[in-house]
Amino acid sequence: MKFSKVTTLFFTLFMLMATSLVSAKVVLPSIFSDNMVLQRNSEVALWGWGDVSEEITIVTSWDGKAYKVTATTDAKWNVVIATPEAGGPYTISFKGRGATQILENILIGEVWLCSGQSNMEWSANSGIVHEDEVDKADFPNIRLFTADRRTAEYPQDNLSGYWSVCTPETMKSFSAIGYFFAKKLHDEFDVPIGVINASWGASSAEVWTPKYVFDKNEDLKEASKKIGKNRWVSNKSSELYNAMISPISSFKIAGALWYQGESNTANAETYTKLFSSMITAWRAEWAYDFPFYFVQIAPYTYESPEQGVKVRDAQRRTLKLANTAMVVVSDLCTVDDIHPRNKLDVGYRLANVALKEHYKTLEVEVHSPLYKKLIIDGKKAIIVFDHAKGLYAKGKHVTHFEIAGVDDEFFPAKAVIKGDRVLVSSKKVKQPTRVRFAWNNTALPNLFNEAHLPASSFISE
Repeated sequence: MKFSKVTTLFFTLFMLMATSLVSAKVVLPSIFSDNMVLQRNSEVALWGWGDVSEEITIVTSWDGKAYKVTATTDAKWNVVIATPEAGGPYTISFKGRGATQILENILIGEVWLCSGQSNMEWSANSGIVHEDEVDKADFPNIRLFTADRRTAEYPQDNLSGYWSVCTPETMKSFSAIGYFFAKKLHDEFDVPIGVINASWGASSAEVWTPKYVFDKNEDLKEASKKIGKNRWVSNKSSELYNAMISPISSFKIAGALWYQGESNTANAETYTKLFSSMITAWRAEWAYDFPFYFVQIAPYTYESPEQGVKVRDAQRRTLKLANTAMVVVSDLCTVDDIHPRNKLDVGYRLANVALKEHYKTLEVEVHSPLYKKLIIDGKKAIIVFDHAKGLYAKGKHVTHFEIAGVDDEFFPAKAVIKGDRVLVSSKKVKQPTRVRFAWNNTALPNLFNEAHLPASSFISE
């Protein structure tokens, strides 16, 4: 469903009038409801609507503190409250001129946003490997919020959705990756975890990116025209950002998770710039550089022979942006299914990254081997990796390395592991200049580190 700015303004005013006539309650956006989780130990924004110049009193039960705020000339109000250490359940009351509205069963803990396309949206209802986990999903301290699918031409003030307590019934229709991420954090901390799922199958990164990004970059604007129409979702830039992300950009989160890229194979060459710009724009809207962890798309039989791997490499290059991390899943997939069904290990790998990088509670390796640099040594090329302790090949020989000389023609190469390095050579290349690894859409390489995490594909820079 698409909303224009005028339609949304009319709807908001109508709701305000209807509410005033019926109960005169303060109007809250959908992200604030019973069963929600607020970020612990934080300054958290609350906002909503009332009558113009109406004084609103908000009382938080964890400390009994009262906050007073007055609705402005556009009927909006906004207040910042202080949250305590993890705990609950609590209540928050909102009192205007009329009846008091009370939100109940509120928890204080860790809140993460999940977004992207179908692999993030994918639920147990759609089929997952670990179906036995559904019946175990009875966790009162895990709370789930799914943003309803909406599009909008302009940024909106509200979205549709509600918070629910995690049960087998609610879990099976929620993002499987989001759930398994939350479960891993919950097991580690034993604190409430809230997960917001705002994703939509078949969506490109363009539709999740604010309009001003394209207004400032002509290359990205032109590249966005390559995204074709499909029957599942709008291909118009910014429309999902406007409807499903912008309305919650003041809601305090610990960080964001992202699984998307399959729908950007048509313009893979500009994906690094687009993706980096999207992350930067989201952080600007939230006004802090929260951690952003994403999943590299899996090998798959795309129509064009290199478009999938080009997106994977574009994702790898996005790691130059601070406070980002990437999970590689080439060992969890089959090349004939664009939707890998093992969502548990994907969610757990993302959680392990968060535990190590954001929460600083893990000391073990959680990252896949990543290309660091190329060293030319005579007829050999030496590839140096980060996160390469205990490099090994699953099989007799390391596979999927190629080497090129001055003519830039690549040939299959012999690869030998030496510590955190791989020595690459070919009798057909006398003066090596470049190396690439797992450089095709369906490559399932066999190079792993001691944490049994697969190396990312790359082409040397």
